[in-house]
Amino acid sequence: MKFKYLFLSFVLISIWSCDKKDLNFELVQVAIPELMTKADFRNLVEITVPKNIEEAGKIYAYKNYIFVSDNNKGVHVIDNSNPKQPKVTKFIKIPGNEDISVKDDFLYADSATDLVVFDISNINSITLVERLKDVFNIYDYKIPVEAQAVDYGKIDLENNIIVGWTVTTERRKKMDNRFVDVTFQDGVLSTATAESVTGQGGSLARFQIVNNYLYTVGNYQMTIFNIQNLSSPVLENTQNAGWNIETMFQADDYLYLGSTNGMYIYSIKNPSLPEYVSEFMHWEGCDPVVVDGNYAYLTLRGGNDCGQLESVLEVIDISDKTMPKLASRYELENPYGLGVKENMLFVCDGTSGLKLFDKEEPLDVKLTKTYSEIESKDVIPLENSLLMIGGNNLYQYEYVEGGVDLISSYSLR
Repeated sequence: MKFKYLFLSFVLISIWSCDKKDLNFELVQVAIPELMTKADFRNLVEITVPKNIEEAGKIYAYKNYIFVSDNNKGVHVIDNSNPKQPKVTKFIKIPGNEDISVKDDFLYADSATDLVVFDISNINSITLVERLKDVFNIYDYKIPVEAQAVDYGKIDLENNIIVGWTVTTERRKKMDNRFVDVTFQDGVLSTATAESVTGQGGSLARFQIVNNYLYTVGNYQMTIFNIQNLSSPVLENTQNAGWNIETMFQADDYLYLGSTNGMYIYSIKNPSLPEYVSEFMHWEGCDPVVVDGNYAYLTLRGGNDCGQLESVLEVIDISDKTMPKLASRYELENPYGLGVKENMLFVCDGTSGLKLFDKEEPLDVKLTKTYSEIESKDVIPLENSLLMIGGNNLYQYEYVEGGVDLISSYSLR
């Protein structure tokens, strides 16, 4: 009988001990990197025949061409000589690509940590002419949203590039320091023509060309290249630029950086060394910005990874660059990019469509028209037409009194 009680006590103690041990463990969704050597990665660049877009990203206009990025894969070249019937002509495969800029038939693009340069003077025979290695800190590693931690023990960013992720469920001790928050910092894990012609990107761009300089911005760092010799850019400077930077816009010798927490203003009167002027802070939200005269217009998108507050359009008075201040605010549904053309402000309100505002009085911006039957992500207001991308479609509009009329809608898939 005593043996029975002793055995029962042993079982209860064992169960209690196991329960206590289990309290020290948890199930975690862990992202494990898929790696490729930099040498192999750099050999992937090529010019191919047209192909369908998997995930349309940013748009860029240059002469009679439109460039549409395929997120992290490369750039599709669209011949827009006839806006009613645009036609994809080439695909420039650039792994790890997010942004481009073009000047005088030279296209500059990021490829993970590198800057690559293409000669596009003959669109039927595009050639890679230069690669500057390891000039960028990658700002978007495409970490799966469901990941709660990243296994960094297998990452050697000096010799490898992350090309994908595998997510597994692991049982681990709480506060196990083999895992870190899922953000990156400092390259490691942590939470010619007679007249010069430069292309134009949308409000979601991170690349800007101003005269003989290419400015690029990552999560927290600005990188400046001298492109006086267009085929052989020279890295001139790298500097801290703020935090959580998402976009960059240039106007009148100033750069305006949109971050999740505000807008930073930099002077480029000394072009090789941008000088911090001021910042305008707001609640957390995804934040592209455009500028026209004494006012900056920015959208804040709430929800998901962009913050938990409402989505709005903000008008910022920048007449005094050292003291930007909020002039007015308007509610939106799901805003992304935006653009200005004379007295018209175009706002891409995601699944709520394209919205047109009259900004003749910047302190009293008025909604004049909504094109709700389309999905919109970013716009480029050109001289004679408006380009818009959304829902894997490329839209082109002509300006008419009080709004825009559709020229063409082109499926990118």
